[in-house]
Amino acid sequence: MTAANPRQNVTFPSTTDAGTAHGYLALPPSGRGPGVVVIQEWWGLTDHIAEVTDRFAEAGFVALAPDLYGGQVAHDADEAARMMSELPTDEGARLLSGAVDYLLGREETTGGTVGAVGFCMGGGFVLALAAREPRVSAAVPFYGVIPGALPDFSGLKAEVEGHYGEQDPTVPLASLDELRATIEAQSGITPVFHLYPAGHAFFNDANPATYDAPSAATAWDRTLAFLRARLGEG
Repeated sequence: MTAANPRQNVTFPSTTDAGTAHGYLALPPSGRGPGVVVIQEWWGLTDHIAEVTDRFAEAGFVALAPDLYGGQVAHDADEAARMMSELPTDEGARLLSGAVDYLLGREETTGGTVGAVGFCMGGGFVLALAAREPRVSAAVPFYGVIPGALPDFSGLKAEVEGHYGEQDPTVPLASLDELRATIEAQSGITPVFHLYPAGHAFFNDANPATYDAPSAATAWDRTLAFLRARLGEG
């Protein structure tokens, strides 16, 4: 039995066993804009992820952060690792496809495709979602961790812009070469990967031990420019 997360403010249909999913939705000041799915780290739908979702809304996007853990938030790394391991990639990707349906079905969302931005575990889910969901036209993984085998990218339609720390032991630089080659060979799309003089979770300003302000600022500006180029202005 999962507990409700106080950050949840919307409910949408899901094709997972749960049938219903929850998330945090933020609307832009104009009331309308392109849709962006914001995908959580392994900690859950935390205040940090909600604040990032608010930042996307302030930048002109209709932003939705689905709650992949059904209300749970991890309190330490061991709990986060357990919760991540208990979330099958296919189940998470199906829930995220429901989030795409929900975003595109809202009258505030402009355009026929959405962007997806995710962090750590969420970065991996960005790629898993984009691989199966042609309505994602812009995929932005931040230090995305993909457990197990890479997804099949033959159906990928999204342009990909990734952000990775050069000092991140969880995503070795050699693995990015493999990821780039696999995406290009299977889809014909060449992803762009930006490297930063930082470690893992350099964008997470709620964690002073990992946060790198200059790298985070540059990655944020690049992400907004990329999404606007692919999805349009809000």
